[in-house]
Amino acid sequence: MTQQMTSPEHIEYVLRLGDNALILGQRLSEWCGHAPVLEEDMALANMSLDLIGQARMLLTHAGRLEGRGRDEDQLAFLRTEPNYRNLTLCELPNQDFARTMVRNFLYSSFQKLLWERLMTSSDAELAAIAAKSIKEARYHAQHAGDWVIRLGDGTAESHARAQGALDYLWPYTAEFFAATPVDDTVAAAGVGPAWSELETAWEALVLPVLAEATLTVPARTPFRSYGKFGRHSEHMGHLLAEMQIMQRTYPGAQW
Repeated sequence: MTQQMTSPEHIEYVLRLGDNALILGQRLSEWCGHAPVLEEDMALANMSLDLIGQARMLLTHAGRLEGRGRDEDQLAFLRTEPNYRNLTLCELPNQDFARTMVRNFLYSSFQKLLWERLMTSSDAELAAIAAKSIKEARYHAQHAGDWVIRLGDGTAESHARAQGALDYLWPYTAEFFAATPVDDTVAAAGVGPAWSELETAWEALVLPVLAEATLTVPARTPFRSYGKFGRHSEHMGHLLAEMQIMQRTYPGAQW
């Protein structure tokens, strides 16, 4: 590999992808046994497994690029909070079914665009991961989008919950497109797109669905979240405590 392919920015870019999948996968796993109907219990569990599978591939790849001997488990379970680079949106509590579906739709629509671009990455391993993951992202976006329409254009109660979820989550989507020096370096190397380039295409995907759901899109505000810079919400520490407890209690244990 060239030095360009193993730059710190390249590693962080891959870690960010892996952390998004890991943390959102952890959140969705919390629905197991608690979804409103059995079919959705199974669907959300399977989507969680899809994301954990993506995280395993991405964190393994990041560990190899890093060259410090850290495997997927060490990267997943033995980092401290500021070293995770996931979007804040992924770590927010599920709250209720409407918030989960709106979040899944906003995130998976973005991830679908990103995987499409990453299939032509100059990083052959990342391109292969993207080619596998795009199928899952397309299903996740379709599934969540159908539910957003069903909830938003449903009863007064379901509409209120869907609108409340969108009002709460929409400000966090600005972080998707916040420019970073990491993105600039990676884009110049052909590894992947700068996320800021995807905003127009993402809006073209999500806005028609939200309109069909009769939901009002909130206006943009100066609020910004900074999870991908390692500055997380108050919810992240609680999530990590639960996710990491076995590995930290029994270091190196094998099952």
